[in-house]
Amino acid sequence: MTVRAAPGSSRRGLVSFSGVTVPAALGRSGRTAFKREGDGATPIANMRLLYGFTRGDRMKSVQTALPMRRIRNDMLWCDQPDHPSYNRLVRAPFRPSHEEMMRQDGLYDICLVLDWNVTSRRRHRGSAIFFHLIRPGYQPTAGCVAVSLRDMQRLLPHLRRGTIIRIL
Repeated sequence: MTVRAAPGSSRRGLVSFSGVTVPAALGRSGRTAFKREGDGATPIANMRLLYGFTRGDRMKSVQTALPMRRIRNDMLWCDQPDHPSYNRLVRAPFRPSHEEMMRQDGLYDICLVLDWNVTSRRRHRGSAIFFHLIRPGYQPTAGCVAVSLRDMQRLLPHLRRGTIIRIL
């Protein structure tokens, strides 16, 4: 799977896979080869798909060979660079900086984890680079790649653990 910037906008992208190309939202700061925590940029890199999450209360059936976990109310993602659980799933209650996985806005109704700073972590290199659902109007992300629910459902059956996402 390849993700590249859309013509005319550094915050919009095009995701191509098996002859299909769909629009995407990228980070509010565009793409970067020098990713840092909180910079709002999507890293230019090759990243493996690791696993995913779904909101089982909203997504009854997801067709994919990727390992998927149902999101629970107590699931959080630590984005505090100096914490030992940086860029890891943690459980509430959790005081350091984090993201809630069970979002009300629907962005993580389907959320796939890319191997950016996960299997080999470095402080301040950025956390939670996900492949998730879009905001209305393809508004930019905090550094993730986001597509519509319809396009995500088209792509999911072809994705497996280890699928490489190339962000150019």
